[in-house]
Amino acid sequence: MIDLINEAPVDLDDVVRRWAAGGLGPPVPTNDDDFRSVCAFVEEWAEVVDATTEDQRVNLLNALLADSVAYPRITRHDGSGWHVHYRDDGVSLAVILRSVTSVAAAQHLTSTGMHRLGRCAVAECRRAFVDFTQGGKQRYCSHACVNRDAVRRHRARRTAGRSSVEA
Repeated sequence: MIDLINEAPVDLDDVVRRWAAGGLGPPVPTNDDDFRSVCAFVEEWAEVVDATTEDQRVNLLNALLADSVAYPRITRHDGSGWHVHYRDDGVSLAVILRSVTSVAAAQHLTSTGMHRLGRCAVAECRRAFVDFTQGGKQRYCSHACVNRDAVRRHRARRTAGRSSVEA
């Protein structure tokens, strides 16, 4: 889901391709309204990522859960074995994406900490990320941004050091 925030889907086929590429399950039914619904959900999900307090994040996530999740049930299909669904059977891609994302986020954040969503600390990047680090202190979306920021800080210190010597 974070990928959809960082790179907006271009059409429904794009969303379906990403669903399959992400290994999120077997193909699911789609309908004419799915692309609009997915785009609206991406905006709502970005609000959860950008929440400035834990209470705000919880309230936004609870609203998504209430709006998308059915009672949990055990099911099996397509040879996948027994597992839990948090949605009604036969719903379309947009509903499934909303439900899967909301439940997974709730499980991750309640078990690891509400602060485990964020935006890259590099000002010109600001890509969203889910913090899966052991210590829960992730500030960057990628190693490339970590390195970019380290080089920037090093150059700034070196420049500041030259300025103080010249003065």
